[in-house]
Amino acid sequence: MAKKFIKAGSAILALSLGVTALAGCTAGPEESDGPTEITMLVMGDKPTNGRLEAMLDELNPILVEKADAKLDFFYVEWADWQTQYNLQLLSGDDNVDLITTATDWLFAWENAEKGAFLPLSEEMLQENAPKTWAQVDGDGHWDLTKLDDGQIYFIPEDNYTQYTNHGFFYRGDWATEAGFANGDITKFEDFTKYFQWVKDNKPEAYPWDVAGDAYADITGYIQGHTDFQTIQQVSSGNYYPFQTTEADPNTVTSWFMEGDALLEAAELAKQWNEIGVWREDAANYDGDAREELYAGLNGTDQHHTQTYIGQIYDNLSKKQPGSDPKFFYWGQENGNVFKDILTHGAMAVSAYSKHPEKALAVYDVLRNDEEAYRLLNYGIEGTDYIVTDDGKLGYPEGYDSSTDSLGSNFWAGRMDEFELDKVTDAPNKKEIYAALDEVAVDYPYSTLLINKDAIDPTLAAMSSVLAQYVPQLALGKFDDPAAAIEEMRAALLAAGYEDARASIQADLDAWK
Repeated sequence: MAKKFIKAGSAILALSLGVTALAGCTAGPEESDGPTEITMLVMGDKPTNGRLEAMLDELNPILVEKADAKLDFFYVEWADWQTQYNLQLLSGDDNVDLITTATDWLFAWENAEKGAFLPLSEEMLQENAPKTWAQVDGDGHWDLTKLDDGQIYFIPEDNYTQYTNHGFFYRGDWATEAGFANGDITKFEDFTKYFQWVKDNKPEAYPWDVAGDAYADITGYIQGHTDFQTIQQVSSGNYYPFQTTEADPNTVTSWFMEGDALLEAAELAKQWNEIGVWREDAANYDGDAREELYAGLNGTDQHHTQTYIGQIYDNLSKKQPGSDPKFFYWGQENGNVFKDILTHGAMAVSAYSKHPEKALAVYDVLRNDEEAYRLLNYGIEGTDYIVTDDGKLGYPEGYDSSTDSLGSNFWAGRMDEFELDKVTDAPNKKEIYAALDEVAVDYPYSTLLINKDAIDPTLAAMSSVLAQYVPQLALGKFDDPAAAIEEMRAALLAAGYEDARASIQADLDAWK
C-alpha cells in the first residue's frame, strides 16, 4: 500500500456491524442516454490543490470514448477511516460504484459476507472487463477472490510488485556518527545506541517521535526474535492478537498470551522511555512525525518498504541534505518476512451500484489502457510529472509531493507493465527488493476465511483490554512490565480469548 499501512501502518478496527444480506443478483444490460457517471471509492484525504480535477478533465474523454462513462472519486479520509469505511460500504449508498478493498487491511472478506460487494460472474467479467479477466485468469488468481459459495467478489491487484512490510526509517549520517559502519543498523536492539546518541547530540530532536498509540516497537522486536506469523484476517481493535508459528503453522496461538518475547520487547521499550526516546505525552501526541523527520526534529519514523523507496529517501535527502536515509525492516535479523499477498489491493463493485457493467468497463480501461493508466496514477505530463530521457518518471522543477501530489490513490489495479521507475526512488531500490525476495515467504493463509460473526463480541472485548495495556507497554510506561503483562493476560482470558482462539482454530482446521 502505499498507504498509510501502517500508518498501518497497519492498525485495523474490527467492527461488529449488522446488515441485512442482499439478495444475490446478476445485473442485466444497461441502457444509456449519455456517458454514465461512475464513482470510485478510494482511501485518503481528498486533495485540494486542483490537480485531481485537472487530471479528470483529461481522463474522462478517454473513458467516454472507450467505455461511454465518466469517473469521479469518493474519499474515505484517514480520520477514523476504519469506522467510516465500513459504514460507507454497508450504508446502501448507490452513488458509489467501484470500491477499493483488500483482504488484509480493508475488510474484504467481512464486507463480501455482509453483502457490500456484488458477486461477479465469469460472464459479466469477460464481457465488461475482458483484459482484466484474461490476465487474472491466465495467472490463476481468481480463486483468491471467492467465498465458499464459489462466487468472485473482487478483482485482485495481482500484477504489481511491492513490499509493505514495516520497519524504521532513520538517518544514516547520525548513525555513522553514533558508531555504526556506513550508518547501517542491523539489529533491533542496536537502535538503543542510535537513540542515545541522538538524545545526547541533537537536543532539538526526538530520537523517535512516536505519534499516538503505535506499538511498532512491540511488533518489530517480536518479528525479528521469534517465528510468530500473524494471522492477518483477524483484528481486535487496532491489534492483531492471533498468530501461528513457522514451526507449528497449524496451531493458533498469540504472542500477547504466550512466551517471553512480549516481556522482552516491553522491557526494551521501558529502557527507551527512560532514555527519553519519545516525548513524555507520546500517547496523546497527534502531530505529524513524518514532517518532523523532514524538518530535522525527529531521528526515526516507521512505515513500510514502499514508503521508504518512493517517499522517504527522496524527501529526507532533499530536506536534510547529507542525511543518508536508511531503512531497517522488521524481521531483518531472522528473515521473518512475508511477501505481499495478491489481495493487499483489490477492486470490488458495490452491491448497490446502479451501473455495475459500466463500472467494470471503466475499471478495465483504467487498469489496461496505458494512456488512461498514466493519467490516473501520474497525472498530466509536464504538469504533474515528466519522463526523463532514460525513461524514468520525474517531476517538474519546484514540485513538492507534500503539496503538489495528485492524490488519486489508485491502489487496486496497478500493473507492472505500465509502472515507471521514478527519479525519486531510493537508489538501492533493486537491492532492497532482491534482499527481501531472498528471505520473504508467501503468506500461507491468504484464502483462509474466519467466521468473524462467531467471535466479534469477544474481539471487541479483547480490544478494550489490549487498548488499556499495549500502548503503555509499547511506550515503556509500566514500572513492572511483567506484572502488567500478567494482568493483561488474565483480563484477556476473562474477555473470552480461549473461545476466540478455539473458533479460529476450527476455521483453520477446516481450511487446511
